[in-house]
Amino acid sequence: MRDYDEVTAFLGEWGPFQRLIFFLLSASIIPNGFNGISVVFLAAVPEHHCRVPASANLSSEWRNHSIPLQDGREMVRQCRRYQLAALTNFSAQGLVPGRDVNLSQVELETCLDGWEYSQDTYLTTIITEWDLVCEDDWKAPLTASLFFVGVLIGSFISGQLSDKFGRKNVLFVTMGMQTGFSLLQVFSTSYEMFTVLFVIVGMGQISNYVAAFVLGTEILGKSVRIIFSTLGVCIFYAIGYMLLPLVAYFIREWRMLLLALTLPGLLCIPLWWVIPESPRWLLSQGRLKEAEVIIQKAAKINGIVGPSIIFDPMELQDLNSRRQQSHSILDLLRTQNIRIITIMSIILWMTISVGYFGLSLDTPNLHGDNYLNCFLSGMIEVPAYVIAWLLLQNLPRRYSMSASLFLGGSVLLFIQLVPPDLYLLSNGLVMIGKFGITCAFAMVYVYTAELYPTVVRNMGVGASSMASRLGSILSPYFVYLGSYDRFLPYILMGSLTVLTAILTLFFPESFGIPLPDTIDQMLRVKGIKYRQTPSSSSDSRILKEGEERHTVLKTTAF
Repeated sequence: MRDYDEVTAFLGEWGPFQRLIFFLLSASIIPNGFNGISVVFLAAVPEHHCRVPASANLSSEWRNHSIPLQDGREMVRQCRRYQLAALTNFSAQGLVPGRDVNLSQVELETCLDGWEYSQDTYLTTIITEWDLVCEDDWKAPLTASLFFVGVLIGSFISGQLSDKFGRKNVLFVTMGMQTGFSLLQVFSTSYEMFTVLFVIVGMGQISNYVAAFVLGTEILGKSVRIIFSTLGVCIFYAIGYMLLPLVAYFIREWRMLLLALTLPGLLCIPLWWVIPESPRWLLSQGRLKEAEVIIQKAAKINGIVGPSIIFDPMELQDLNSRRQQSHSILDLLRTQNIRIITIMSIILWMTISVGYFGLSLDTPNLHGDNYLNCFLSGMIEVPAYVIAWLLLQNLPRRYSMSASLFLGGSVLLFIQLVPPDLYLLSNGLVMIGKFGITCAFAMVYVYTAELYPTVVRNMGVGASSMASRLGSILSPYFVYLGSYDRFLPYILMGSLTVLTAILTLFFPESFGIPLPDTIDQMLRVKGIKYRQTPSSSSDSRILKEGEERHTVLKTTAF
């Protein structure tokens, strides 16, 4: 049975067809950059204080002193005001605040008449729309968490749906779901309606991301496939991220902003007639003729005359008749070695996700312009992805991962030592931290896939990805802790990241070692030691290096 890549090798690696698929699928990722971080502006919390109704019978002097100051600060309190009945009485008697009345002895009350919000930065957000402040301030981080709950649910079902109904069908249905339910969000009449729709948008967002990722890796050739799955997808996501603050800068009303971010999704509709179904998936479904039509069309676009018969029906029958041993999720815990790697991978993915999304959602809390900070946070991802690509090409995995995480975590811990007046330095350290964690995020997919054997690789990466979703659900609450102590989120994220950087050193090294096929092979080298017969002197050298690395790892790690 010939390999699919051998059968389609006559197409070449980087012809017009491959370039078209590469850029169209990468471009379809751009709206995901909008939706993933849009909550930064949709749920932004402007400065606010208790409203004093215009009907209150207060002199201008008493009205100006109706809101108490925060302890030791010149800012007014956000959730308390002086008792309005008492102030009305003082005003009627002609008393002067501060001279005739000691304001510290006046009783306080909650914001019974609502709040007044500053419009210096945002005209409206969902926070100002539904008064999600003070006693209801917990709903702001919940909004982002519920979006990531949708991402978690979508992660569960997207793979199964694309395996059953096809990559292309799932890609366009979920893009439509993301766009359609985002449009419905624009007309939300309550916070509850907004968040329920946000969960569905999250489901669509991750599902079309995964479908585009899989479709691209299955259509493109080996050399282009790696670039697509790292630089292509990631950089176009970062482009969407950077476009978000640019659009938000000019549209500061949340409904119109959401509408502006949603409408570009409609531009993906014509792609239905351009992007083909995955020939690999069609072959797995026995739809040989349809797969051949797609390959012949690709050959025509590339200016190549393909063979009259591309896929031999006998080979397809032979492929479908092969039976493989079934494996379950429990195989990730079968032996001590794979169990340790699974637990360590879960910790690694969860910590990276907390750091990445925590820093992304925290940009409104940085000093300076919120829009510029968000743009810089997206822009720093581009060099991070490029550096990650170079590290994956040239250096050992675990040292690259550990160094990136240690860089990101250590600078976050250093922020608390920066004097308050050096806020540019603080912002710079946050961006360096984001760079390190993003770099690790880009590498962890490849590293995890290399650690697990073929028979459980998909389940291993899937389980780790689930841990990442749990980390993203928790990340808004790390940011929320900043309302109690400004440096607490950085201390927690930095500490977790540094500890995980140390933990990463105990992973087995996979750089330059062939991928394992069975769990038994994975057991040989603190990870992976191969006993298969080498087919060449080069293979013998790799085996020998792997055995030597195994000896060192076994001595140092255990």
